[in-house]
This record gives sequence, C-alpha cells and structure tokens, in this order.
Amino acid sequence: MKLYGKQTDTQLLEEAGIREAKEVLWNLSPAELIEEAVKNGEGLLTDTGALMCDTGEFTGRSPQDRFIVKDKLTENTVWWGDINIPFDAAKFDRLHAKMLEFLKGRKLYVRDACAGNHPDYHMKLRIVNTQAWHNLFCFNMFLRPSEEELEDFQHDYTILCVPEFEADPATDDTRQSNFAIISFRKKLILIGGTCYTGEMKKGVFSILNFLLPCRKDVLAMHCSANIGKEHGDTAIFFGLSGTGKTTLSTDPNRCLIGDDEHGWAADGVFNFEGGCYAKVIDLTKDKEPEIWNAIRYGAILENTRFYEGTRTVDFSNRTVTENTRVSYPIHFIPNAVEPSRGGVPKNIFFLAADAFGVLPPIAKLNTSQAMYHFISGYTAKVAGTEVGIKEPKATFSACFGAAFLPLHPTMYAELLGRKMTEHNVTVWLVNTGWTGGPYGTGTRMKLPYTRAMITAALNGELENVEYTEHPIFRVAMPQSCPGVPENILNPRNTWADKAAYDKKAKDLAASFVKNFEKYAEYANEEILAGAPKLT
Repeated sequence: MKLYGKQTDTQLLEEAGIREAKEVLWNLSPAELIEEAVKNGEGLLTDTGALMCDTGEFTGRSPQDRFIVKDKLTENTVWWGDINIPFDAAKFDRLHAKMLEFLKGRKLYVRDACAGNHPDYHMKLRIVNTQAWHNLFCFNMFLRPSEEELEDFQHDYTILCVPEFEADPATDDTRQSNFAIISFRKKLILIGGTCYTGEMKKGVFSILNFLLPCRKDVLAMHCSANIGKEHGDTAIFFGLSGTGKTTLSTDPNRCLIGDDEHGWAADGVFNFEGGCYAKVIDLTKDKEPEIWNAIRYGAILENTRFYEGTRTVDFSNRTVTENTRVSYPIHFIPNAVEPSRGGVPKNIFFLAADAFGVLPPIAKLNTSQAMYHFISGYTAKVAGTEVGIKEPKATFSACFGAAFLPLHPTMYAELLGRKMTEHNVTVWLVNTGWTGGPYGTGTRMKLPYTRAMITAALNGELENVEYTEHPIFRVAMPQSCPGVPENILNPRNTWADKAAYDKKAKDLAASFVKNFEKYAEYANEEILAGAPKLT
C-alpha cells in the first residue's frame, strides 16, 4: 500500500477493514486534489480557477434512500418513519463487507477532518473517497485539523463514499442501487451509487443532530448565523430554500459565522462546518458578490455549464438541474469570523416566503409561538419551482430541516424554548414573500424593506414601538419600523379586498393546524398554545 501525506501507518486503514488498496493518497492539499481530479477526468477548470464537476444521475440528496441502522442504541430514540427509515443491522454488516471487497485494488483518497467548531463538541472524521473531487469537497466543507492535531488523530466516525459501488435491492434490502446509511453503533456512514457530495455533509449533520441534543443539551440547527462587528451580538436565520436565508444573513455590517449548520451551546453558537455550500442558479456579481468572488481556485462548482466555446460559467443554465451549487472554504468569504463562533444569540429570525400574502412582513413571537412555528418550518412554493405546481402551495419542514432530524421535532423545539427563556432571546417571524395579495395578484416584499426590518430588530429599534396582535396567527406586529412604510406592516391593510384576506388567512392557518396533527401527540401544552386561532 502506497501512502502519501502525514500519516504513514497502513494499519490506520486496515483496522477499518480496508485492505489491498492499489494506492492511498492521504490528506492531499487542494492543489494536489485538483491535479488528481483533472488527470482522472473528474472535472474541468473554469476561467476563474474553480473546478467544475458533475454529480451524475443524482443532482441532489435522495431522502427515500437514506437509512439509519435500527439496533439497541437507536430502537427507542430515533423518530422512525418516512424521514428516518430503519435498516437491519445484519444487512448493514453484509453491505459493508461487500463495499470493502469492492475497494480492493482501487486508488483511494483519505481525509482526516472535523465537525463542530467548539472544543467541547468536536467530532473527528475519517473520510475515504474513490474520487479526488469528493475529497476536495470534504476539505472545503469540514473543519481542517492543524498539523499538530494530525500527529495523533483518533477519529470518532468513518465515512465510506464509493459512488461506483451499487447495491442490489433484491439482496441488500435497499430501495434502489443508491444508498446512504448511518450506523450510530458502528460509528460509520456508508454511501454508494450516488455522486452527490451533499450526502456526506448531511450525513455528518444527522449524526450531530442525534448526539448533541441527547448527550450535551446542545441545540443542533439548520440555519445561518452572523455577528455584529461593533457589539458582537449573534443572530440566527432559519429558512427553507427560496426564503432569503443566505442573502439576509450576508450583511456588510456583520460578520458571517456560517451559512448552514450550527450548534447552540451554553456559551453560544458555533459552526459545525468549515465551508459553504451555496446555490448558484442565476448567480450574479451584483446580487451575491461574496459568493461570486468565492468561485475561484479551490472552489468546486457542481452541475453548471460553460458558455459555448469558453470556460466562463453560465449561471443561468438549467440544463442539468436547478440545484447547481458551489463549495468553498469559509475563509473565501472576507467577513467570515475565525474561529466560526459567536455568543448566545439575541435575535432569531424565522424566514418564510409566504406566497399567500397572509403573514406580516415582521412579527414578534412569544415562546409558545416560537416553538410551534419552529416545528412547523413553513414556507410556500410557487409556480415553476417544481414540476406540476401551478398555484402557491404551503410546504412545511420540521425545524426547517426535517430530513436531518433523527429525534422527534418536539425535542428540538423544547430545547429551543428552554434556551429562549434562559437567555431572554427574541424570535421574529419574517415574511419575505408576497404582500397586497397572493402570488399572481400581490407583489414580492421589497428586499430593502426586509433588510430594514431585520436591521431595526438587531439594533433594538423595535423594542419600544407599539404592537398589534394578528387576529388569527396571534403574533405581535409592530405598527412602525424605521425605513419601512407603516401601511405594509399589517398585511390585511395591503389587500384591496379585506374579506378575501380574511379567508386566505384562515385557509393558511388551517394548513398549519393540519400539518401539526402528526406532532401533536408528543407536543406539550406550551407548544400547542402557539397554534393559530381558527375560530
């Protein structure tokens, strides 16, 4: 076995059952991995120096093919169902053995990395890839250990990512040939049959979502976070795709802690990752200058295309997918803080692109409402976002990241409520969607107004203004806000037909209540008290 990099002990892989590899390249630098990827035909360099690669058949995660091994450790703790699909422990072992046999005689790229930018919640990873660009993705996205840490690196979890290895559903008990399976007892993630790199990133996030709340009382969050340059105040932004989470958390007056995954410990917020994984469809320099400038040597573009006859990326090209992305280390963003940590948050923002024009542009939530809306994780899809959608459609994702929650959503919500009360945190519901009517009639909320409202909340300018209660959702709506016309702060006032607004508001509230039925059995009275009022 030929080994490069700091590590020289071949037993480090053999102890994991990986034997007779053709060649092992260990902890290569980005430059070396880029050379390998180009030499292997895995990607091309763009005119900015970024590496452009394709993920093949799968251009996103495959939630129906993500499993968790059901054993004594997980049987009574994991929230089993459509999100967390159980996988038999014995069949996992057989699939693992088949994958190890498949790796014999292959060239492997191994990386030691970490997750959790906090000394008390620091998980060490060993990642084995068959493709160089996947290993570069791991360098970008996970925390990079120091030379000193690598001297005696004892990993906690192992990831085997082998896109070329396909399962046999008939004998391996998978749904189809691709799979991503987590074994908490074996401390192992197996990924096969898919080249989509996000499976590695979200696999680690799922592990942290299982371990930290249970054992450490740390809230794991699918959110972005930033910190004020002058006052050092931390803010958190939750929101599903299309709500403006990345845009609104990127503020020239504030520093970025992270764009996607964080933990909230007793002493503050910390980033799980060491990089960013941003969507780039229709990216422009004017709209997202920080992301635009980060697409340089060392960054990876996924599923994008060039303008014909050039190496210039056409970010409007949807030939492969709408889910085109870029991966880069967080230090590619000039205002990112190092280390990626902040204090206890003062403000939390739940972002919703309400296509029905019902929710107020900003509203303050009490603890009950915050827990209820956290579990709901609402936004709306509009025509064109997915095949078959012609009218606005309410969509809900528990805790704004249901796909990555091994535990029941009420456990995360109760932890949020406790931390809100303990630290006197303010939670805001922000509608980045429509006003003056639903999609097709009203207009999208102007970005400068949303920025002004968030800035006012961060600066404490909404503390002493008068509020009025929404008659159905019962949230507190400010009657004034610096830089924002007063007539838009109450959404009902923006509709010409007030009766139509009332009906639409009741319809949306009914959608919330219907969605919450599957959580109600496990929700306490305080959470249930945050529901909208239908009568």
